[in-house]
Amino acid sequence: MVDFRSEKLAGELLDPRRGFEPAAVELEIRWDPLTRQSARILPDAGLLPRANGDLQRLANGTRAGCPFCRDRLETVTPKLLPALSESGRICVGEAVLFPNLVPYSKHSSVSVYSPDRHFLPLGELSPRLIGDNLATQIVFARAATKADPESRWVSTNANHMLPAGSSLFHPHLQGSVNPFPTTFQKLLADVAGAQFRSYLESEKRDGTRYLGSTGHVDWLASFAPLGPAELRAFVPGVASPTELDGELTEEHGGGIATALGLYADLGFESFNMALYGAPVGTPDYPLNLRMMCRSNPEPLYRSDATWLERLHWEAAVDISPERLAEEAAGRFGR
Repeated sequence: MVDFRSEKLAGELLDPRRGFEPAAVELEIRWDPLTRQSARILPDAGLLPRANGDLQRLANGTRAGCPFCRDRLETVTPKLLPALSESGRICVGEAVLFPNLVPYSKHSSVSVYSPDRHFLPLGELSPRLIGDNLATQIVFARAATKADPESRWVSTNANHMLPAGSSLFHPHLQGSVNPFPTTFQKLLADVAGAQFRSYLESEKRDGTRYLGSTGHVDWLASFAPLGPAELRAFVPGVASPTELDGELTEEHGGGIATALGLYADLGFESFNMALYGAPVGTPDYPLNLRMMCRSNPEPLYRSDATWLERLHWEAAVDISPERLAEEAAGRFGR
């Protein structure tokens, strides 16, 4: 049985908008059926303002000196060792991958969607651009795990724009190949395969948050989100990104592009993403993806990361998963 545990809490205050008359306030606490991580669903309060700034102006202001742009990438970004790539970089379509100068893991990579595209609004991140960029990360992960068999924990990640934690404006992905899992990789890898199956089957039967399948990938709105407008995806039968073939990579890229199109329509331009791999052969582990919106780039903006997220590892969001699923209706085939 899958436990979709939730508790509604009610309080009371004297509301100045109503002459300080008593007014009820409510929130809901939910526990993720897989990891038991908890989240708080708040009343809609507009905590994450929609984009209304001039992103093109921000792009123009960050273009000079950008190391990921075409006229500088070849000379200022590092190269991979010959054991990983004879040419020093991995290219698929417009995408280019190279090592990360900041070592977030033993084998750490950066891959830009295109050196010629310094500014990519979410609505312009096409299935082809995303699929090709994912493909560079898969080639990199296969080479790294072959050269270093002890590094079996692979993830592909995104900090899109500065509010999501990126130090550079130019859109890119980051890859990690490491001997040890991250905290959340370990949490997910410890979930029994039967629990994953039961969770997906329960969401499909309920239908409230299940968004559909793109063929081999199931998409849904997260019951207990880690952040605003969180979407989840599962690829049964695949434990590591290194096992994604060309067709699945293309399908996954298309699904991510659909998700980003939804975010753009909702008025968001910044997001985080993690594709959590487990070691090849992990029994019944489905490749997990989680992605969420972040605050929009503005001259002055509210960060969506508070003491709850950073110090209590618990999200507080005012976009309910059910409302998100309504907004996503029909985009993933359901």
